[in-house]
Amino acid sequence: MKAIIVGGGIGGLNAALCFHRFGWDVQILEQAAQLGDIGAGIQISPNGMQVLRALDIDGQVAATGFCPRATQFRMGQSGRVIMTQNMGQRLEEKWGAPYLHIHRADLVSAMASTLNERCPGALQKETIVTGYGQDSETAWATLDDGTTVEGDIIVGADGIKSAIRTQMLGSEKPRFTGNVAWRAVVPVAKLGRNAPLPVASIWLGEGKHAVTYLLRGGKLANLIGVVERDDWQQESWTEKGTREQAMADFEGWHPTITTLLEQAEHHYRWALFDRDPLDQWVDGRAVLIGDAAHPMLPFMAQGAVQAIEDGYVLARSLAEHGDRDRALRHFFDVRRDRTAAVQKAARRNMRLFHQRTPGGKLGTYGPMWLAGKIPGQEAFDAQLEWLYGHDVTANGTTPLQG
Repeated sequence: MKAIIVGGGIGGLNAALCFHRFGWDVQILEQAAQLGDIGAGIQISPNGMQVLRALDIDGQVAATGFCPRATQFRMGQSGRVIMTQNMGQRLEEKWGAPYLHIHRADLVSAMASTLNERCPGALQKETIVTGYGQDSETAWATLDDGTTVEGDIIVGADGIKSAIRTQMLGSEKPRFTGNVAWRAVVPVAKLGRNAPLPVASIWLGEGKHAVTYLLRGGKLANLIGVVERDDWQQESWTEKGTREQAMADFEGWHPTITTLLEQAEHHYRWALFDRDPLDQWVDGRAVLIGDAAHPMLPFMAQGAVQAIEDGYVLARSLAEHGDRDRALRHFFDVRRDRTAAVQKAARRNMRLFHQRTPGGKLGTYGPMWLAGKIPGQEAFDAQLEWLYGHDVTANGTTPLQG
């Protein structure tokens, strides 16, 4: 059996490794000429690391990542700590795998090099897919030059602007959230005493928030800053703004934030759009995964991880069910409710992080401060058990919650 995977990002590369793990041949069709350094930091929680461990690439990922000691909520201007929750080794002991921060390019590189070792020639670059076709025996991806690439199934891992999803379901109409996100990566050596701590920090403010953490063994600092504004609505991962624009959005904030923005060489920005869960991911021999199936806001740090879970569940379902249609129905049934729950949680956090009124701040930050004073981590763990404790590589299924 052969899977044709459209898209060579994290979701597509992971899916290829998962299909190979379950005995399938794979071919990835990627439009870019190079899998370059585009991107910034991402977070891989224990539920994602379980899959990478099953694929035997968790060691490579850990070697280039960073394990935060804790997660903190802080006030954006004063830097005052509202709540701290321990992470590090404790999370691995709790959920059987670590929580890591990693540069997107490092994760892509680890996956691509492993795929090349296990399936030489499986990654085909500079290949633009415009759609798909199928009959009772095969499926094929149609390329922009009119040629086709044939296999048994087509996996659409081609992101939020998916050509496979557009053919399957038509054009989408996402909703602008009123939020624009800045991202920047800076060598820690350039930040001096204002470098971020070795923790995942969420900085809260009126109508905006920022997230900082470290990458590459602590050598790089990563920033994502989200601000409410409606004068720019371009949904692009590679669109650049200016240093002056970014610093104006976070004027008066803590020196950790302003220094990072000041020292950054590039300031990327993208408008955040929200989408409702789809009622269909499957069309015969074609199936969607990752952002093509369930694009989500970044406020749960689960976009990449949910794509990683998708790949394993899809490949495993097809391996364990002799009937393809039954396998794909099972994949959709298992994954749709879980990813919809994560989408909902991310949407809730978007509202939670941006409190403007005194009452909203007291009602939100007060309970967080009190929770941080309670000994032990039970409350923190209980809230995230449904997410981080879900291991798609284990036998049986974990109840869906959230």
